[in-house]
Amino acid sequence: MRRPGAETAAGLATLGVCVAILVLVPFFVEPVSFLVPVWAWGAGALAYVLVTAAAVLQPRDSGRAIAGVVAQTLLAGGLVIGVPGAGWLPILLVFGAATTTYLVPWWMTALVILANSLALGVSTVLAAGQRGDAVVPWEVVLGVGLYLLLQVASAFVSAALQREQRMRAELSVAHAELAAAAVLRDESSRASERLRIARELHDLLGHQLTVLTLELESATHRTGDEQAAHVARARGVARDLLGDVRATVGELRRRAPDLREALEAVAAAVPHPRVEVAVADDVSADEEQTAALVRVAQEAVTNAVRHAEGASVLRIEVAVADGALTLVAQDDGYAVGTVRPGHGLQGVTERLAALGGAVRFDGGAGFRLEASLPARVVS
Repeated sequence: MRRPGAETAAGLATLGVCVAILVLVPFFVEPVSFLVPVWAWGAGALAYVLVTAAAVLQPRDSGRAIAGVVAQTLLAGGLVIGVPGAGWLPILLVFGAATTTYLVPWWMTALVILANSLALGVSTVLAAGQRGDAVVPWEVVLGVGLYLLLQVASAFVSAALQREQRMRAELSVAHAELAAAAVLRDESSRASERLRIARELHDLLGHQLTVLTLELESATHRTGDEQAAHVARARGVARDLLGDVRATVGELRRRAPDLREALEAVAAAVPHPRVEVAVADDVSADEEQTAALVRVAQEAVTNAVRHAEGASVLRIEVAVADGALTLVAQDDGYAVGTVRPGHGLQGVTERLAALGGAVRFDGGAGFRLEASLPARVVS
């Protein structure tokens, strides 16, 4: 079943307008205008409301969604034909055309529009017969054509709104991926810089220590001014060596990026749902663990943006317990049922497994992702 979100809420709100119209028909239309008993028409109206409400909650292109659209179309056509004199009832047909774009492929939407137009044409002819007027073909074509245009327009507007929502979701995902990539890129740059410093440390300090050793060795074989000169040069080399060591140590202190800052950078890139990050004070992660947890958080954000229609908040918590570093991501959306991992979830599973960790997914109450890694001592 589809989780209630903005699209579903809008559909149910529009259905409410249709319900209001259906309720008013028995009160403002004379019984003689009904081609069927009023109670039978009312039963059909109730069935229409229930079928439509159930259909908008179904996943797109599912068997239940298709069956719901077919039933909705037949019931809407029957209601319009059942009361030919109710001029506002064709609004149901426009609503039905807009709704189908969320549930079925375009070719089925086109069939629904054609079926609605046929039902409206029959209703128009029957209405003329009830009034005792002759059927004027151009009036029928004009009336049906007007509602045909309204149906097509509503379908295209609905499709455009869906496309815009998909683009916004993909843009949020792209921002999250970009933020994660930036964090990992910076860490890669730091790793390269540390390797360069290590090489320079070996070359520079090794040379200076060799010179220092030779100067001190020469001093032991000299006396007077010659000995003092060697000792002075040795002192100078020692001072230079100490300065180089301090500078090198300062560079080496640039360790892996802070995990909290990295996760907050990913969270800040997503406008909706709101992402809240909490990292315990005793959490420490090395380079590999930081990179892995950033990817896990990115995947949780991606799933929340793309699939958690009813979620307003995604909470990401990182803690250390029982020798394990854990990350828990939970959104406040509706139950999704069984989670079928796609490429993203499979990717983080493999990444964590390579580090001796594991990941679990749960769709019982929103989407929950739990990742764990063996805690390491980070010096």
